Amino acid sequence: MKSFDALGLSPGLVQSVSLLGFETPTPIQEKAIPVLLKGSRDFVGLAQTGTGKTAAFGLPLLELIDVDNKNTQALVLAPTRELGMQITSDLETFSEKFKSFNIVAVYGGASISEQIRKIKRGAHIIVATPGRLIDLIERKTINLGTIKYIVLDEADEMLNMGFKEDIDKILSFTPEDKSTWLFSATMPREVRAIMKNYMTDPFELSVGESHTGNANIEHRYVMVQEREKYMALKRILDFNPDIFGLIFCRTRIDTQRVAEMLMKDGYNADSLHGDLNQQQRDRVMMKFRERSLQILVATDVAARGIDVEDITHVIHLNMPDEMEFYTHRSGRTARAGKKGISIAMVSRQELGKVKQIERSMKSPMKRMMVPTGAEVCQKQLIALMKKVREVKVNETEIEAFLPAVYEELNDLTKNDLIKRFASIEFNRFLDYYRNAPDLNGDRRSTSTEGSYERSDRGDRGDRDRGDRGDRSERSERPARSSGGTRFFINLGKMDGLDKSRMLEIIDEHTGLEKRDIGQIDLMGAYSFFEVEKHLSDKVLKGFTGAEVEGRQVRVEITESRGGGAQGGRSSGPSSEPTRERKRFVPGNKGTSGGSNGGGDRFHRKRR
Repeated sequence: MKSFDALGLSPGLVQSVSLLGFETPTPIQEKAIPVLLKGSRDFVGLAQTGTGKTAAFGLPLLELIDVDNKNTQALVLAPTRELGMQITSDLETFSEKFKSFNIVAVYGGASISEQIRKIKRGAHIIVATPGRLIDLIERKTINLGTIKYIVLDEADEMLNMGFKEDIDKILSFTPEDKSTWLFSATMPREVRAIMKNYMTDPFELSVGESHTGNANIEHRYVMVQEREKYMALKRILDFNPDIFGLIFCRTRIDTQRVAEMLMKDGYNADSLHGDLNQQQRDRVMMKFRERSLQILVATDVAARGIDVEDITHVIHLNMPDEMEFYTHRSGRTARAGKKGISIAMVSRQELGKVKQIERSMKSPMKRMMVPTGAEVCQKQLIALMKKVREVKVNETEIEAFLPAVYEELNDLTKNDLIKRFASIEFNRFLDYYRNAPDLNGDRRSTSTEGSYERSDRGDRGDRDRGDRGDRSERSERPARSSGGTRFFINLGKMDGLDKSRMLEIIDEHTGLEKRDIGQIDLMGAYSFFEVEKHLSDKVLKGFTGAEVEGRQVRVEITESRGGGAQGGRSSGPSSEPTRERKRFVPGNKGTSGGSNGGGDRFHRKRR
């Protein structure tokens, strides 16, 4: 294994990398950097996310840029704002002990005028998302005619997100003699087409086989009935007290719903999906990066570009339709040489997807069982004991209080003290998980099934019976259908709305009277409302192109509250699939999950 200084990098770049704690290059860095430093050849790098691709192209790029030339010499295209910001930050960090570059990030959701000012001051390197860059090109505020190097990072992701036409247009504004460097985790035919159309005899480098994934990721799956997935999810979370995890759902509605259910059940969770505005996205991502948020529930589209260190688990609550999505999801863990776990939650009908993934990765996925209640209790108890052992004792400040503590406990033996201390936490879990049913999807015993049904109807333990009687929680759930048409709207409590303000918004845009509007269910980032069926078209027409406080509003017909789909017509923009699949019903949440377990972990709220 070579060191960074053996790759031909300048001492300043090597020093910056060393200060970041990196001593030896990753395989993609070791093989790509010497080739890219020559700066004279197109390049294609095939490697999984989390393998160090940013440094693989970033370090040679900084080496090749002429800092005395104020023209824009390099362009890096990234699929998402988050990835673009991460690349910009990395390039600035890499160059800290080297030279002073002007690196400008341009992306949507931020002030375009401020970005234009930065570019006009002179940008050696521009890191951009395709949409915002097209906007700048059309405004004639950016000149790509001086570009010497263009990097297409996560090219497969950009194409999956529908940026092919934008990429074609952007490349048409760049010089013929530029060098094009393309990095991708997978190599679908669309990426091959870019290579054929825009690259000349590229140097192709593949680190690992296509679709094999990161060798540091342990791929597991659990088999569970569809209606019990949420309960099984809570078991898995409770069985991993120190989890720092990313949970994937298929639709934005399921993403928000699962996150809200987890929050109600005491977990430190939040959601990331297309119905959040940029300020909300930034707030959620900042909490997640700082680890003040422990569980992030996301859609595939919203999670693209997430580059957060030390994610321990990726959980697929719904399996993706494409293998590429599974690869990208799982690649959010085990980054920078660390290890991670990917857990797919599948029903019996989805076992075929497990086989498909195994064939693509050329290795088996390990089946794991949904933990039993007793296993969760034991794991949580051991986690508590580990905290006791590792807690930092403030000898100076606690000393004055210890005599009173010793006096209070002087009649207890060492063993009694340990048992009582452990029971403070253990009793809560034991009460909750006592008689918890088996959730593994291939259970065949009719008595097991029967005990599950009985448990679902009332044998839940004291805490969950209390949950069922909580009117404030029940008010968040859809009631039985009144026969009207049910609409989804991408506005909710996170926008500062209450029901009266929601009524006003519906009235303002549709002209309906308040008596025409039925039940309103306000959620976090979205809501539901009902109107009489004959007024449906009026609602859709009224919200077409609508904005509320500068935010585009999307309204669409969704499932009736009785469960029947009412079609898929919509009004407003859409960047992600919005079909409503089988729902996770909040009323099932206490059957077995472990809602208020977890001890004194930092991700739990105390009740």
